[in-house]
Amino acid sequence: MQATSVKELMVPLADYATVSDDATLGDAVAALEEARRRVEADREKHRAVLVLDRNGRVVGKLDQWTVLWALEPRYKQMGNLRDTSRYGFSPDFLKSMIDYYGLWRKPLEGLCRKAAELKVRDIMLQPTAGEQVDADDTLDAAIHQLVMGRHQSLLVTRGEEVVGILRLSDVFRKICSAIEACLI
Repeated sequence: MQATSVKELMVPLADYATVSDDATLGDAVAALEEARRRVEADREKHRAVLVLDRNGRVVGKLDQWTVLWALEPRYKQMGNLRDTSRYGFSPDFLKSMIDYYGLWRKPLEGLCRKAAELKVRDIMLQPTAGEQVDADDTLDAAIHQLVMGRHQSLLVTRGEEVVGILRLSDVFRKICSAIEACLI
């Protein structure tokens, strides 16, 4: 496979779902759905929303996991859940947590109220240096970051500015296309 740069595969920031940091979860869902309608037929639909500050800089991200986590406020009592999947908890233990913490008793009750009240700045994930890749980096360097960090996407930067997002789904599609070309 010929060397590909990250910028060739990224989704430009202007084409991605974004909201301001003072938006609500409801606003973020609306922005995501609008961006999903605009996606070209041969591209994967967006699964996250990028959060911008007043200067238009990316300061966070709302992915599917974060939205679900935010809708059940008792998860905050458990501390940082992002890394717990690596500890190998048994299915029985995980199920017992539902009863112990009283999780998801009435999952859809108050959903609209929660979406209108939750501010994205309070629930967004703040990107770390390990979730960023330079636009001119090669795809192999980005793949390494995706794999090692178990990321669904990386913010693509040019200097200090975020210019796009590199999604795991697009990288996977590129890899599959290269494998299919080998089989012809």
